[in-house]
Amino acid sequence: MNTIAPLVLFDLDGTLVDSVGDLGAALNDVRASLGLAPVTLERVRTAISSGARAILGQGLPELVESEREAQREAFLDCYRARIGENDRLFPGIAEVLVSIEAAGSRWGVVTNKREDLARRVVERLALDSRCAILIGGDTLARCKPDPLPVATACQRLGVPVDHAVFAGDDRRDIEAGRGAGTRTIAVRWGFHADADDPSRWGADVVVEYPLDLLGKGVLDAGARP
Repeated sequence: MNTIAPLVLFDLDGTLVDSVGDLGAALNDVRASLGLAPVTLERVRTAISSGARAILGQGLPELVESEREAQREAFLDCYRARIGENDRLFPGIAEVLVSIEAAGSRWGVVTNKREDLARRVVERLALDSRCAILIGGDTLARCKPDPLPVATACQRLGVPVDHAVFAGDDRRDIEAGRGAGTRTIAVRWGFHADADDPSRWGADVVVEYPLDLLGKGVLDAGARP
């Protein structure tokens, strides 16, 4: 029988949610305010997991670093206004969440996105009543790859770390999960660069597609290689 850990934690952008549409639109709002032509979504896709500064770094090459930093709050304001316009769960994620809940387990989010923005994403996707916990990049004193956010999510829900699983699309997710003591799952469908091979991150398992998470033993916290 396929078993699921009592707690399954996910990164947000690139793991649960394809947020490139809203983030790309916000970037082009900023470019328009500066009199610059829009850029394609692919220009910033691989920067998303690294946050706003990385997105602006790839999306505003015309500016020097200090000028890009001056646009950071404007970008975040534009993004907040855009959240929910294009955000969607990756295909198969909805079924994964239903399966976790049907097994009597809980799921939550540990992200480096600012907590208020992450909560808005979850709310706009109508997942807020189902998400057991959300830890943002500014919720605690340290963020991923530090293990504190993952360990804190487990602690707040009363779940031992070795009874939890953490899935993410970035090396920092795997480092945070391993440091905390959870089973770790690297996903290939996210926003990492093509040259950054998830099989080299040290995860317990690597999966190609969201529905692969429901494969035998994948979400079982006790199933170690």
